[in-house]
Amino acid sequence: MVDLSAGFSRILVVDDEEPMRHMLTLLLRRAGFEVACAEDGEQALEILDGVEPPDAPPNWGPVDVVLSDVRMPGLDGLALARRMRSEHPEVILVTMSAFGSVELALEAMQCGAYDYISKPFKQDEVLLTLRKAEERLRLRRDNARLRAQIATLEGGVEVLGRLLIHSAPMRKLAKTLRKVARFETTVLISGESGVGKELVSRALHELSPRGKQGPFVALNCGAIPEGLLESELFGHKKGAFTDASSDKIGLFEAAAGGTLFLDEIGELPITVQVKLLRALQEREVRPVGENHPRPIDVRVVAATSRPLEEMIEDGEFRRDLYYRLAVMPLRIPPLRERREDIAPLTVHFLQTINARLGTSLVGLDAEAMRILLAYDWPGNIRELENTLEHAAVLCEREQISPRELPERLHRRLRQRDDPSAAGFSLHFSPDDLSVKRAARRTERELIARALEQTGGNRTHAAKLLDLSHRALLYKIKEFGVP
Repeated sequence: MVDLSAGFSRILVVDDEEPMRHMLTLLLRRAGFEVACAEDGEQALEILDGVEPPDAPPNWGPVDVVLSDVRMPGLDGLALARRMRSEHPEVILVTMSAFGSVELALEAMQCGAYDYISKPFKQDEVLLTLRKAEERLRLRRDNARLRAQIATLEGGVEVLGRLLIHSAPMRKLAKTLRKVARFETTVLISGESGVGKELVSRALHELSPRGKQGPFVALNCGAIPEGLLESELFGHKKGAFTDASSDKIGLFEAAAGGTLFLDEIGELPITVQVKLLRALQEREVRPVGENHPRPIDVRVVAATSRPLEEMIEDGEFRRDLYYRLAVMPLRIPPLRERREDIAPLTVHFLQTINARLGTSLVGLDAEAMRILLAYDWPGNIRELENTLEHAAVLCEREQISPRELPERLHRRLRQRDDPSAAGFSLHFSPDDLSVKRAARRTERELIARALEQTGGNRTHAAKLLDLSHRALLYKIKEFGVP
């Protein structure tokens, strides 16, 4: 039996047959819900308007979900759905009928029902449908709470897809996104790891004409082995190589009519870069093992956390591909450059953490928020979310205090308030005065400190050290820096 006792608790069963009302009442109460019944649509509307049902349990409150039969005398289920859509849109309606058909289900949903169950049904089928309704209701309420909370912040907060737009840099980015979305041009999104490059690309897709009908397909170029990347992007024919047991369409064709997001484009091998450039220029792809090209209809959005201009100079990235991708470059500023976004992001993440972990946090105390605002967030938004989840697990009250925040935040705050705390000293042996060995120890220590300060973000650490990303990777391997 499916247990749905968490979440909403008050369900109104509407059915003109007493045995059906009795059976559903027993089932739902056994699952942990508060249940009341109505014989027809008119009585259901009276209960929704505030009249207490005759069979209501103690402390009955507003109805969360209505589970209604479709075929009833008087006001039937479809007419009830229309009335609820205009008079009680906050209540979710699930309809039932023994005369089940696709047409009837579609009509019920067009009238405002969330879902449809055909009679006779299995008990778990009812409970699983209610679980989906529970998730929809929870998201609706969480979004309402989030919008109410962030609306009180200075300047207000705009929600663009899954992006929270509050600071001036993000408002400028949102304005550009709306303009760029109307055109088919390729876009290159740059920004440090964790700033939300995929969220920006999804917002770009949803704002575009393609977002209404085409898919959003994402690929992390650094997560696929080099030998499989070409097949993943362009597809392959059966027998093209040893493991090609059947034809496979590539992501370019899978994203037809929509958007293909290529994350970490700087990790793409040179050999695949050549073929990607051709696909973008010719608007066609050739699957591995096939002789004839296939036309493609897709918009490409790429993203990188690596400095592609430096990679071009080092021979790691093709200049012509860079210019083809960066027709419209967009930079997402790191969180330390838009600290006013920390507060609304914190509100948002606490809402999602509460829903996921079952916690009931209402915020942070003043000192904990001061620490969050003072920290540089080298891991950006992803680090902020993980930090709040860390604190939520440890917190035993409704407000997060400094005690629950990770030690690295306290350490950075101490270093900011006392610059001498951020320094380091190297100990030399009187018997070893080699300048070369001392320089290596100093260089290793600087690299280790930069990686610690940036939370392991090598791109940001390379900037602090005034090194190229490639040079830093070489030195990390040479010195064995963890």
